[in-house]
Amino acid sequence: MNNRNLNRWKQKTYEIIFKADTPWGKRFDIILLSVILISIVLVMIESVPTYQLRYGQPLRTGEWIITILFTIEYILRIVSSPKPLKYLFSFLGIIDFLAVIPTYLGLIVPNAQALAVIRAIRLLRIYRILRLYHFISAARLLILSLQRSARKILIFMMFVVILVILLGSIMYVVEEGENGFYSIPLSIYWAVITLTTVGYGDIVPVTALGKFISTFIMLLGYSIIAIPTGIVSVEMSNTFKQTPDAPQKCPQCGEANHAPGANFCRVCGARLKEK
Repeated sequence: MNNRNLNRWKQKTYEIIFKADTPWGKRFDIILLSVILISIVLVMIESVPTYQLRYGQPLRTGEWIITILFTIEYILRIVSSPKPLKYLFSFLGIIDFLAVIPTYLGLIVPNAQALAVIRAIRLLRIYRILRLYHFISAARLLILSLQRSARKILIFMMFVVILVILLGSIMYVVEEGENGFYSIPLSIYWAVITLTTVGYGDIVPVTALGKFISTFIMLLGYSIIAIPTGIVSVEMSNTFKQTPDAPQKCPQCGEANHAPGANFCRVCGARLKEK
């Protein structure tokens, strides 16, 4: 293979492996994500003792096949990349390396194969498939809304922290340091899991007053959980209205789900009002 053909091959490989906006690039990413999902499922199945004893050999064979495929993909990424070192030390480059190394380490270090579950992080590559304008716009809208509501959420979280400290201290006094409420930190821990309606049940109030307070906290928890959602939702609505290319509502059929900058309704075809 001469240099010209080699460069052409590297360019084609680069477009397929690194570019998600080409037909072959999209197909490659979909296949890659499918293999990653299969790999994760195999690792999870292998962690079940019953299946490991019954299907141990087929699972290990499947694991090796996937590891070899990932190894070939990793080598192709290095070879076809214009800047191999930049790829090797990038976040996804390190993740790609960690995705193949556990199986090989399993030959030397016992139980190292269990680290193969780190391949789940490779699912971050799904973002490359979704690199379309409306997905990026939606992500920017969400990030901007979170930034604008950060101060309100911070104040709210400070209020929650003060509340659980207060409620935990009260329960410590009410339960008289017994029934699991042996210290104020433990009582605060109980207040947190009760306020968030998790309720592990490892600490339970026994006194009538303690049960009454815990009931109040649980009911309060449902209201408190909804507050951050409401704050972000309001900011998203305000940000959406202020966006210059926000989708418009059709004056004829009322459809509001249009792509940013659309001139015609996607349902009835009527012309949207100009801003």
